[in-house]
Amino acid sequence: MTGKDVPGLEEAQSVIPAGTKINVTFLGNEDLDMRVAAAKAVKDMGFVPVPHISARRLASRAQLEEFLGRLQEVGATEHVFVVGGDPAEPEGPYGSSFDVIHTGLLLDYGVREVSIAGYPEGHPDIASDVLWKHLEDKSAALSEQGLDAVILTQFAFDTDPVLAWIDQVRQRGIASQIRIGTPGPAGIKRLLGFARRFGIGANAMIVKKYGFSLTNLMGTAGPDTFVTDLSALLAEDPASGPVKLHFYTFGGLKATSDWANSFIAARS
Repeated sequence: MTGKDVPGLEEAQSVIPAGTKINVTFLGNEDLDMRVAAAKAVKDMGFVPVPHISARRLASRAQLEEFLGRLQEVGATEHVFVVGGDPAEPEGPYGSSFDVIHTGLLLDYGVREVSIAGYPEGHPDIASDVLWKHLEDKSAALSEQGLDAVILTQFAFDTDPVLAWIDQVRQRGIASQIRIGTPGPAGIKRLLGFARRFGIGANAMIVKKYGFSLTNLMGTAGPDTFVTDLSALLAEDPASGPVKLHFYTFGGLKATSDWANSFIAARS
């Protein structure tokens, strides 16, 4: 959710299980008060806030400390997601998420678990070997600080690159929980727009496998096939380690939650 999505969270509150992790984004068009208020709302409604810390959007160490301090005041620092962020040039001293982790400040403000980004299909602006080095360096730094790590991935439409990437993560000795980014039900044009923006594979074969057609962009699509196939394939591979899902709520918090509840009910 964004800082503006508190009304949407209130609408979805009754259909989201208590204790669910809910990420709160760090957008350039939202301010400190909005981000903290959203994290507090998540906590007050019985969920687990995971505020984003966007390294490149931080103008100074003092701003980072102010953000962490305000989050700690509302009980929202146990879980955070540290990400590089969108700006091409850093607005302050932190050029990457590793730079934030390396400060050692997270422990000072009660952080226990840090989510870091994973890219099964690569990143449009970062070379593959650089991504792997960053992942290894961040994992090592968090381990040295005694912090739990979760790898939260960009969303995907196709199980093949996801499974190949998980295999590479484990071969590199990284045993952290992985949460695979999964698009919640949304309009097809909207989903494809996000895919193009983030460099996600969305060719005709993949989207047909996912369950929608490039010739009909007016409908909606959900991740039923993707989740079912991923679950079955992971069950065949015990070496994949702990893997869960992270939903990108492109169609809204309630629509995603309703879909999840219906999917679970159908399987049981």
